[in-house]
Amino acid sequence: MQAVLKNPTITVIRPQGSLNAANALEFQQDLTKALAQNTSNRLLVDLEQVEALDSAGLMALVSALKFAQDLGRQFSLCSVSPSIRIVFELTQLDKVFDIF
Repeated sequence: MQAVLKNPTITVIRPQGSLNAANALEFQQDLTKALAQNTSNRLLVDLEQVEALDSAGLMALVSALKFAQDLGRQFSLCSVSPSIRIVFELTQLDKVFDIF
């Protein structure tokens, strides 16, 4: 489902396909695990290969963002396609997430 790249200061997670109710819990657990086990200061979720995002996938990202904030870590998104970006804009979460 995803690839994880580690650097001393950043961890990059690259989910693929759809982030929806069918896999949102697993995705959220992966993000939480990466944040909890890692000593890097930043988690970057590269959404380039994500084709669809529903409310469950969005909530997994929001939960991970909150967990990262609780740990004092940075949480960012990158390579967000226009069709996915509109979900963030409609929910006004584009103002909450750091999106590159």
